[in-house]
Amino acid sequence: MGNVNLKLRFKPVSHSWVALHPQPKGVIQFIAGAFFGTFGPMLFYRYLLQSLFEQGYTIILLPFNFTFNHYVEAGFLMREQYEILPQLVKMASVAGYDYEAYLDDKNFSWIGHSLGCKYISLLEGFTALPPEPQEREQFIRNLLSKTSDESQIESVIADINILFEELTRKRDEVKNLIYTYVQKNININSVFIKGQVSILLAPAIADTGSAIRPRFLADIIDNLGWGVKPTVKETQTLIYDSGLFNIMGLVCLKSDKIAKPTGEWFTDILQKPPENFRKPLAGKHLRPLGIQLAKYVINLFDKPLVESVQERNQGFEHNVIQLLEELKKNQHNGHRAEEAEGK
Repeated sequence: MGNVNLKLRFKPVSHSWVALHPQPKGVIQFIAGAFFGTFGPMLFYRYLLQSLFEQGYTIILLPFNFTFNHYVEAGFLMREQYEILPQLVKMASVAGYDYEAYLDDKNFSWIGHSLGCKYISLLEGFTALPPEPQEREQFIRNLLSKTSDESQIESVIADINILFEELTRKRDEVKNLIYTYVQKNININSVFIKGQVSILLAPAIADTGSAIRPRFLADIIDNLGWGVKPTVKETQTLIYDSGLFNIMGLVCLKSDKIAKPTGEWFTDILQKPPENFRKPLAGKHLRPLGIQLAKYVINLFDKPLVESVQERNQGFEHNVIQLLEELKKNQHNGHRAEEAEGK
């Protein structure tokens, strides 16, 4: 499974943790679920992250900040990418590592687990936002007209416009900063994540009721307008209307009741991704978590509790890595086709 002699060592960068690969072929930005993404993701997801690192990827471990406003959190993750990007180039240059992979944002991929997948989905959906403010406002109004009142719609429009303008400015700053560091230009295709591969591991696009118990209390919070935004329906509408999600992979776990509704929505309603980019694997919702001890992996919240590295790889990591490579190949072929059409 790649270079097993490489040690996964994280360093704090901005609000995240980064493990630099000495010869990276790309970058994986990982965002975990609510609890385990907040408290020690580098421990709980250690085996998966180590396996991806050994395949030649620099790992960015993004923090999960608990909030009901998922628009704001998705925006934070995008800002974080722009904060980290020039630091990757600078750190690699100082360490004598290769940094060419960091000079094209199509070499950046996203992997999420559970609720972390919602943020990735929002960022991909935001990619469809028109660049012109008036068209963007109409897009948002169409998205929210059936689920939000005018004040809520106006608030989202204002937040998205501020985010769009800020990221556009940050993109230019990043280009200038990287050129200052290494005298080379970086290719950034979109202010959001257009053209970047994503893999959703047991995605759970959840509502207020998933975070607040009992249900009647969640209903009260929603009725007061304080609940999760965007709602499940609004998120699904954004995903559907974007027309994107064409280089996305989906891993569904056969005994996973938490992510089952979201997985079925992707496959049955959205009808994406195509069959060859879906991986139905054994396990429950927390299957991606695992820690290696010698030649064994401890599956912290799944069965079997202990299995050999070989068994664990065959059941999970090999499948995720294979899916990632297939998506990267599809991305490359699509990029070549776009270049041919441009000529």
